[in-house]
Amino acid sequence: MTIASEVKQCLANLKGIEASLSSLALRTEDHESKRTLHDSMMVVHEVVTDLKKRVGELEREEFQYKGF
Repeated sequence: MTIASEVKQCLANLKGIEASLSSLALRTEDHESKRTLHDSMMVVHEVVTDLKKRVGELEREEFQYKGF
């Protein structure tokens, strides 16, 4: 597996984690838990955003990785 495909797999996993945290935050009734889950989701969202940028850089720098 290439570095680019590993980074993209990691990105996909993080998007799934972000969605799970969001879902849990919406379903929980405990206010403190809801806030903690939401805050965690926002941190993961920042990582997802940064990783998307890195994928773009990889694709620009390494043409062979484009589309993986």
